[in-house]
Amino acid sequence: MEYTQLGRTGLSVSRLVLGTMNFGPETSEEDSFTIMDRAHEHGINFFDTANVYGWRKGEGVTEQIVGRWFDQGDGRRERTVLATKLYGSMGDWPNEHRLSALNIRRAADASLTRLRTDYIDLYQMHHIDRRTPWDEVWEAFSVLHQQGKVLYFGSSNFAGWHLAQAQEAARARHFLGLVSEQSIYNLLTRWVELEVLPAARHYGIGVIPWSPLHGGLFGGVLRKQREGGASRSNSGRSADSIENHRDAIEAYEKLAADLGVDPADLGIAWLLHQEGVTAPIIGPRTMEQLEGSLRSVDIELDADTLAKLDELFPPPGPNGNKPAPEAYAW
Repeated sequence: MEYTQLGRTGLSVSRLVLGTMNFGPETSEEDSFTIMDRAHEHGINFFDTANVYGWRKGEGVTEQIVGRWFDQGDGRRERTVLATKLYGSMGDWPNEHRLSALNIRRAADASLTRLRTDYIDLYQMHHIDRRTPWDEVWEAFSVLHQQGKVLYFGSSNFAGWHLAQAQEAARARHFLGLVSEQSIYNLLTRWVELEVLPAARHYGIGVIPWSPLHGGLFGGVLRKQREGGASRSNSGRSADSIENHRDAIEAYEKLAADLGVDPADLGIAWLLHQEGVTAPIIGPRTMEQLEGSLRSVDIELDADTLAKLDELFPPPGPNGNKPAPEAYAW
């Protein structure tokens, strides 16, 4: 496994993040334990979860699974850079969601209890909260930091100007601020290249792509359909994209075959070649999916291959690989 620094910090993290969203709803607790153990065996030390995962309001099902895995001991917690998130609703009463100081305090304590740990390495805002002022957010986060409950803070689903707004507010308080941003980012969804990636690079914020295969679209969906296999891409995020981009996907799978790599590995490898990307999130439901994702770290893509991928799935804006405003203006 390769390692890198998380943003501008000294924290070393693996170039793949183990996403746990499927633990509980799709993957049994026993299999989840096995996947997490195998991730450690392969050197993956960066695990991501959220208080809402498990999708039973208020229960934090996935966090509880991770916590019981930590409880087995043998250095599991110590070897893990643990990231979780807050924002989503954990109850039906007011102040059980978003980023008020009250919810931040309660949500953090509840996550710590479910995760059976006394600190969170990376605590992330799952979404921008336009109703809560940054002074309130950073004040609440600074208390968690002073108490030793959280070491670093990150965001998810922020626009580029949100990153700047958050970081300047933190700077005014002489606070480290954001060290990471989780954004949807894959070959088909490249909007972050306009402003999120430039802002993140400017502020030293590591980018953690989620949905790196666009819900399975880049996992060999057409090959699986021909072989009669079940595909996650027949529904969900990528269902409409299959027909809208069939020719490009067909060419993409042929390119992967010509390179001698699995389509899913090629999609993750492409992200690992993008400047500012710390580590894509892989969300295996099975051991086979975990083992497959590991191959992506060893794939080297030359300039010609990267150019071909840009031709198949062009960056946003008429002016090619340029940030805003040059992407769409002069």
